[in-house]
Amino acid sequence: MPPKQMQPEELYRRVGRLIESAPAFGGIGLLSADQMTWLGRAEALVATSGDVAALAEFTLAKPKLAQPTTRAMAQQSLMLTLYKVLAAAELASPPGAQGAFIPVGSSFDAYAAIAKVMSAAKHDVLVVDPYMDDTVLIDFGGVLNEGVTLRLLTDQATARPNLAPAASRWKAQFDRRPLEVRLASQKALHDRAIFIDRSEAWTVTQSLKDFAKRSPAEIVRADDIASLKIASYESIWLNSTIVV
Repeated sequence: MPPKQMQPEELYRRVGRLIESAPAFGGIGLLSADQMTWLGRAEALVATSGDVAALAEFTLAKPKLAQPTTRAMAQQSLMLTLYKVLAAAELASPPGAQGAFIPVGSSFDAYAAIAKVMSAAKHDVLVVDPYMDDTVLIDFGGVLNEGVTLRLLTDQATARPNLAPAASRWKAQFDRRPLEVRLASQKALHDRAIFIDRSEAWTVTQSLKDFAKRSPAEIVRADDIASLKIASYESIWLNSTIVV
């Protein structure tokens, strides 16, 4: 029985996460359990895509991993197949889901993905990031429409020292772009997230200062738990220390 096809958006996110977690296939020994587990998941997702040509490419490349002399080329073929499936799933996904997976080193794509989410706000944006620095203002502060309040919530123990001075300068220069910065108690923040108009919740897999720089990143709309996440972080916000 052929595998049941999943919705393009779900396939897009799963393949993106799979690419992010790809192991190295170097060495001369037998494949490890982790490598074989990843291969099994990868083949299952390619089969689920319904792309017969992609599945054939994957199936042809996989046995070559058994030989140390052909492993590097085989891995490249496997990853190329996965990126083809990823691209097709992205094109078939709703517009709001496209661009959620950002390959490593894709600095413009990373900027565009975050900017797309934040620029949609009409009233309020809350950015939660335990390791926040001035990147959030330098790169993304200008994408908000005038009058939209930008709220930044970070950890008092891990916030970068350049954030507070940058926030003070921002407040002094941009009176029509409201900004508030607060420090949560140590280890109170467990996610990196962006909340739009207190109604949309987006989970971000990396700090904005490092987004997609050293490893693939993802920004995902959390519709199923949005209200719970929003309520939780609004409570933390109200009990945090005001910086500006």
